[in-house]
Amino acid sequence: MGKRASNTQERILATAEQIILCKGFSGTSIDEIIDKAAITKGGFFYHFEGKVDLARRLILRYLEQDAKLFGDLFEQADQLSEDPLQQLLIFLKLFANAIERLEETHPGCLVAGLTYENQQFDEEIRELIRAGVTSWRELILRRLEAVAKQRPSKLAVELTELADMFTTCTEGGLLLARIFNDNRHIVTQLLNYRTHLRLLFE
Repeated sequence: MGKRASNTQERILATAEQIILCKGFSGTSIDEIIDKAAITKGGFFYHFEGKVDLARRLILRYLEQDAKLFGDLFEQADQLSEDPLQQLLIFLKLFANAIERLEETHPGCLVAGLTYENQQFDEEIRELIRAGVTSWRELILRRLEAVAKQRPSKLAVELTELADMFTTCTEGGLLLARIFNDNRHIVTQLLNYRTHLRLLFE
């Protein structure tokens, strides 16, 4: 795919994501995406087979962006400490700082938004959503397992459930941020999770 075609596809995806996060998948039409992205209908269907194909590509794009963000933050954390617990705590602080620096209210999580409308999608897309959430769980779980090898938890805790708390704190914070138009709710939930880990393992 040429650079121009790639740029057009990215413009369509970015425009579609913005509209879907505001109006939902069912409330977003292809015509609206075409209008906002300033392309022709033929241009849209050159890149996407239809609305469901668009949703699939949006999820893949979103998961790739998350993987890169988390990978970059953990790379920074790993350079700042050799202790597994400190690496995880630094990662959470860096993530919270990145949210805090946003100039506008975080638009929300595309995967969570599409989950509410998953009855509209086929099994392939539902599996992509599950895989995305599972990837966040496994990312944190690997870190928690490294922590637990060095430090016994002060309370009995299931590490998989503790890993899932990262997702619930982040997604819950995003919901509160949208309701109250304030990113501090995401930051607060992430830092509360960080404090919880410190209380368990320090």
